[in-house]
Amino acid sequence: MKIAIIGSGNVGSVLGRRLAAAGHSVCFASRDPGGERVGGLVASDPDRCRAASHREAVVDAEVVIYAAPYDEAAAILGAIGDLHGAVLIDCTNPLNATFDGLQLGHTESAGERIAALAPSARVVKAFNTTSVATMADPGYGDQAATQFYCGDDHQAKRIVAELIEQLGMEPVDAGPLRNARYLEATAMLYIHLAVRGGWGGNCALKMLRR
Repeated sequence: MKIAIIGSGNVGSVLGRRLAAAGHSVCFASRDPGGERVGGLVASDPDRCRAASHREAVVDAEVVIYAAPYDEAAAILGAIGDLHGAVLIDCTNPLNATFDGLQLGHTESAGERIAALAPSARVVKAFNTTSVATMADPGYGDQAATQFYCGDDHQAKRIVAELIEQLGMEPVDAGPLRNARYLEATAMLYIHLAVRGGWGGNCALKMLRR
């Protein structure tokens, strides 16, 4: 599968490397595709990874992962324009400036706003309730970390669930895209526990059933 990743920070980097290792063709979309940081990511798997500008990277992508900051989404997605029906995975959380609360909640979400910014894409919220450490290594003993996802397009959700499974996590369908409001609030609770509660990044959410 051809996957474009917008954002070469911690989330985009780990997802890109692991998806390439799973056999996908990964293009890192960047304002500076020839830069040192992106060059290092491409060099980690030159057979499956490349870099391009934002618009070039998404031209033939089947899946686009938005892993850049939420506050940059309007500018980046506006500049890209048509996403030709691609699955757009929104990994963002609309954190405030002090990282102790959300800019949005209850009646709207970053996921819904990104869907409005990218009407030609099929938006699925995922990878926002999980630490980078867990994305890199989702195994906790004999348990796999839960990865929630939500969206309005059933086929797009199936694709995302398959990617989650390939990354070694347990996919849990959290319903329609409007439920991103609850996933983003859950992420805020996770961030509080990990940062202020002293749990750190080596902890994960898990749904249990009996």
